Amino acid sequence: MSINEVPDEKVLIKEDHTMEMNKPSSSQKPDYKPSKDNQAHAPKEGLALLIGKDVSAVKKELGEPNRIDESLYGYQWYIYNKDYKHYLQVGVEKNRVVTIFALGENLDVAPFEIGQPVEEIFNTQYIDTNINIDFNHSSYRFELNDTDLNLRPIVQLGNIYVQLYIDKFTGILSSIRFLNAETMIKQKPYELVFTGQLIKPEEPSVEQWKLIQEGTEKEIFDITNVLRSRYQQHPLLWDTGTAETAYMHSKDMSDNNDFSHNSKEFGSLTDRLGKAKVVFKSAGENIAANYTDGPAAVEGWLNSKSHRETLLSKSFTHLGVGVFKEFYTQNFIQKAEK
Repeated sequence: MSINEVPDEKVLIKEDHTMEMNKPSSSQKPDYKPSKDNQAHAPKEGLALLIGKDVSAVKKELGEPNRIDESLYGYQWYIYNKDYKHYLQVGVEKNRVVTIFALGENLDVAPFEIGQPVEEIFNTQYIDTNINIDFNHSSYRFELNDTDLNLRPIVQLGNIYVQLYIDKFTGILSSIRFLNAETMIKQKPYELVFTGQLIKPEEPSVEQWKLIQEGTEKEIFDITNVLRSRYQQHPLLWDTGTAETAYMHSKDMSDNNDFSHNSKEFGSLTDRLGKAKVVFKSAGENIAANYTDGPAAVEGWLNSKSHRETLLSKSFTHLGVGVFKEFYTQNFIQKAEK
């Protein structure tokens, strides 16, 4: 859901999008036997070759990360954000690369390209409605619906799974995610049928959640500016008061299981920013819940007309991001002139 507000509390609700994607369900089916389909060969070049490699290979190839963020799935994100055209997140677990999220336009994501037309992808890649995985004596089948196939299809290249985020408004590949089998199963990005044991990430402690949330907030901020740069909009500056307001709204939605721009206790966006003494000329808000992580949430916003307009608006100057568990809030403001 996305809104824009001005201080006199005139509210424009552009579209009634909840942006809430429920976690795919899992069901056990004892008689399921996965088929052995012919799969494309593993990539011979590009960032995908880092999957399964030691972290030393990452540093040799990419250098030291600009920071390291925690994730919900047991791996750490090595963040490379020196410039917008090379933005990259490398997931490292037990000293090995298990996933990569690539957004920068100048990254080698062979056999794909960021900005590649979707028609070309569908003409050159075999994209199935089902993905079958055998792992640790268990069998898993991911089932993609029509929305998945159109906006975030997945391709198997050898033992690497490649999730493609499509920008439906431009018809191009917006970003790409490489995963190994175990990480794919942990994240459950699609409907899942399985036999055997379901692999689940460990429930974070309170302190771990805090670190995960802080990292996700930074990632959403970075990714927002990468996308704004891609579409010729100026980058936004971080605003601490606005970020605190966004965090409290995410926490409020989580605590009360109430997915809305209007809090029963704390009011509208204008009310909440006013209580935080944030001075602004105009403001906007994007909210989301139950996405895999920050990158997935931003790609979801990008594919909704109202959220996209807020995300890419030329009027805003600052951004605050607040994440509480699996609730995400972006608060955008245009600073008032002094």
